[in-house]
Amino acid sequence: MNTSVEELREILDDTKNSPEIKRQKWSGFVESEVVNFFDKHKIEKLSIEDGNGNKAKLIRIKDSGIKIEYFSTITI
Repeated sequence: MNTSVEELREILDDTKNSPEIKRQKWSGFVESEVVNFFDKHKIEKLSIEDGNGNKAKLIRIKDSGIKIEYFSTITI
């Protein structure tokens, strides 16, 4: 489990700090990178936040689907 957490941290850090990676919207990140991580590691529940007000919660439902809730904060 610790390796999985470290892997997710690396994904978040790479997306945040690497200038060569195009920053995607929070919803796009959650629906792609996070869902892939969630599915790969067969996680039942996952909550994440990026420290900038963006949060997401993923829950595996009975029919093998994934329920996703995410919240974005935009500062102008």
